[in-house]
Amino acid sequence: MEEESYKKSEGCTIKECQDMIQRSLRTPMVKFLMEHMEKTGCKVGDNFIKAVNCNRKMGGGYVRGEGIVVCSDQVKIQDDVNQVVIHELIHAYDECRASNLDWTNCAHHACSEIRAGHLSGDCHYKREFLRGFMKIRGHEQDCVRRRVMKSLIANPFCSETAAKDAMEAVWDICYNDTKPFDRAP
Repeated sequence: MEEESYKKSEGCTIKECQDMIQRSLRTPMVKFLMEHMEKTGCKVGDNFIKAVNCNRKMGGGYVRGEGIVVCSDQVKIQDDVNQVVIHELIHAYDECRASNLDWTNCAHHACSEIRAGHLSGDCHYKREFLRGFMKIRGHEQDCVRRRVMKSLIANPFCSETAAKDAMEAVWDICYNDTKPFDRAP
């Protein structure tokens, strides 16, 4: 095992994160998404979800053709890992079902972020409260919009204006697209 696997920072070690990834694979939502990826024809191998040190403020990401990374240096607890895995699996599912998905296209990226934010539980009111955001009405959509913009602005192909325009253009269709779920969980 590499020495850095045991180095602590804000999050956990790579080994601890890998163990939490293995536990997340047994949760109903992750199992459901993995099964639907397989049904859609996308193979999810043993190494599809990996723990890595990212050295940036992000929980994880989906890398086309490679899979999902969970940033061990940014996650602390099982729930953090579960949320990252679920969110990123929705991106992987989107790419699986839409072979023409282009991450350099702000509208495509916005749509997948809207779906991931809405369907993953990222914006559940308890999570928002813990982040210091609380509104009685409309918090979930505000949260999804905020998180979509944060992700799109990090895309070098999307200026802030292009990101906002793309998000607004695809909002209704993508927010209401709940596949592979019958409705938003």
